[in-house]
Amino acid sequence: MTETTPGWLSSDDLEMARAQMPILYVEAVPVRVDDSGEVTSVGLLLRIGPDGTVSRTLVSGRVLHHERVRDALLRHLEKDLGPVALPRVPASLQPFTVAEYFPTQGITPFHDPRQHAVSLAYIVPVTGDCRPRQDALDLVWFSPQEALSQAVQSEMPGGHGVLLKQALAHAGCVI
Repeated sequence: MTETTPGWLSSDDLEMARAQMPILYVEAVPVRVDDSGEVTSVGLLLRIGPDGTVSRTLVSGRVLHHERVRDALLRHLEKDLGPVALPRVPASLQPFTVAEYFPTQGITPFHDPRQHAVSLAYIVPVTGDCRPRQDALDLVWFSPQEALSQAVQSEMPGGHGVLLKQALAHAGCVI
């Protein structure tokens, strides 16, 4: 019998899919903006990885079968930032970049040892109260300059630091 309900794959099915094809993700750079629309701060999640390492990361997650990109983006923002973050998803869902993650390092700046993944990346202003959920330990707001510092960048594995730099450059922040 074939499972036709859209949603998550079992762990075994996901591992098999990851080994055979690229998986679609969305990533969001949560920001606070002032009245003129300039980025005043960037929210970075603090997570513990499967190997026990602590790192800073962006909101990220898979797009489910039969799920719109907009819905996936909202679902992951709520999952990571809480139900009252009040994200303002852009009216146009054109990402600021497409990040290609490979299991082999060095092909692009983005690396995920589990899989080949293609990620649509967005800058999303949030206006509400952000309280990390799920596997995030904390959410820390940095000024754009602090977020671009070597200290913060060194805590962002897999190319997320590069993605953050691209997001801030796209938003017009001086690098």
